[in-house]
Amino acid sequence: MKISILDDYQNVVRTLKAYSKLAGHDVTIWNDHTKDNDKLAERLKDTEALVLIRERTPIRTPLLERLPKLKLISQSSVHPHIDLDTCTKRGVLLCSDLHPGEPSYATAELAWGMIISAYRHIPQEVAALKAGRWQPTVGHVLRGKTLGIVGYGRIGGVLAGYAKAFGMNVLAWGRERSAERARKDGIEMAADKNMLFERCDVVTLHVRLTPETRGLVTAADLARMKPTAMIVNTSRAGLIEPGALAAALKAGRPGFAAVDVYEEEPLLNPDYPLLKMPNVVCTPHLGYVALDGYERIFGRAFDQILAYLEGKPINMINPEALNKQR
Repeated sequence: MKISILDDYQNVVRTLKAYSKLAGHDVTIWNDHTKDNDKLAERLKDTEALVLIRERTPIRTPLLERLPKLKLISQSSVHPHIDLDTCTKRGVLLCSDLHPGEPSYATAELAWGMIISAYRHIPQEVAALKAGRWQPTVGHVLRGKTLGIVGYGRIGGVLAGYAKAFGMNVLAWGRERSAERARKDGIEMAADKNMLFERCDVVTLHVRLTPETRGLVTAADLARMKPTAMIVNTSRAGLIEPGALAAALKAGRPGFAAVDVYEEEPLLNPDYPLLKMPNVVCTPHLGYVALDGYERIFGRAFDQILAYLEGKPINMINPEALNKQR
């Protein structure tokens, strides 16, 4: 089978143990990134199975209509970047392991690392030391502070455990399902969103981006935060009202931020406002990017291809597409 893998930025896929599962197949791996439909159509014109790394490349109708040989898209997690209706109409099966019940420890660990880095000004101090300056800032300790978790799901639960280990108090806010999980773990629920943003020293977002949650965090929410507080976003940029975070940081509430996600990715503009701010720690969407996770993500994606070839597809999102292939 002719298989294409997009957006292997680090050129790491071939080094994974899971890659051996594709032995005997015609595999092409692209290490650069493009959203240009003409380039993608040319690259993928003979592709039968397409492996995607999360949401790095949108697979929309104008592109799908130019891929006559495509039969299968295999990936992991949610799929807002794929036009599912068009896939179904064209007989393109989407298989995606949504890994229910399994938290992303890689994302949780990154969020915690960003919290410590921002609160202790680690990136700024490292840069200052390399520039010949000694201790230009004074950071804060986490012990005794309050961590606010927006969306107490699998990742939020892991963060709560980290916070307790560091001697922090934990406050959560979210829908009833979040409340049920929080109560089960003995976590206090905020009476409302205002309370969470007013009380917490660190607020971390762990909510899936949907039409209902887009812009969930408003300028007014940020204005309620303490001047010494920080907000952390390792989920999706769209959860925060457009432009509100940069404006809030300039106004001094909150005082700090740690951001792993952006409106447009990859972010290659060095003039992006948040990158210019000394009180913000920015990383390039590294939440799930770890070798351990890559073995799991790609292993499952490759298993989905093999299962399809055996006539026993798994993790089907649009099984009705199979009828179009017959």
